[in-house]
Amino acid sequence: MAKKNFYVVWNGVTPGVYSDWSKAKAQIEGYEGAIYKSFPTKEEAEKAYNDNPWQYIGKNAAKKKVSINNIPEIIKDSLSVDAACSGNPGLLEYRGVYVKTGEQVFHQGPFEKGTNNVGEFLALVHGLALLKQKKFNIPIYSDSVNAIKWVKDKKCKTKLERVPENESLFYMIERAEKWLRKNTYTTTIIKWKTDEWGEIPADFGRK
Repeated sequence: MAKKNFYVVWNGVTPGVYSDWSKAKAQIEGYEGAIYKSFPTKEEAEKAYNDNPWQYIGKNAAKKKVSINNIPEIIKDSLSVDAACSGNPGLLEYRGVYVKTGEQVFHQGPFEKGTNNVGEFLALVHGLALLKQKKFNIPIYSDSVNAIKWVKDKKCKTKLERVPENESLFYMIERAEKWLRKNTYTTTIIKWKTDEWGEIPADFGRK
């Protein structure tokens, strides 16, 4: 039986604690500035709901971010990709951000019962497909060693259990793997050096 999670929506249509993902998703989908996270127990979720959300998400983001303008070796005309997962498995999102301006280029999710590695893989393939479609000759930064290797191998080697809640996520994985098998690309994939440069520009700030 799949493990049950509880979902806290601090900022959404109707903030609260939800035991059903579909109801929680309705509060955050398309809501600008939505703040939410999943918890393994109702007690933890209720405690978090009555607390400051930044005690649970993004509390280290400010000190980890640095100005990329001070790092000459970073290619500013580039795309960066990253994922955020609240729980393992848990609510998953991924996005792509243009490094030079910080503008969000694409965003997908949240998806239920995902993992960060899966999100990093999907974000990287999404970026590759988009750049090829638009004929943009710029590199992609990823801070995930696993995602970079999985893309090279054309296979998402996740151990994530396939359950009804994440069926749509596995459909996206299969589409991404199919794209990698059928397409070639000239985009350079570069490992983002988090230890030296701080968090990647596409980071969600929820660590």
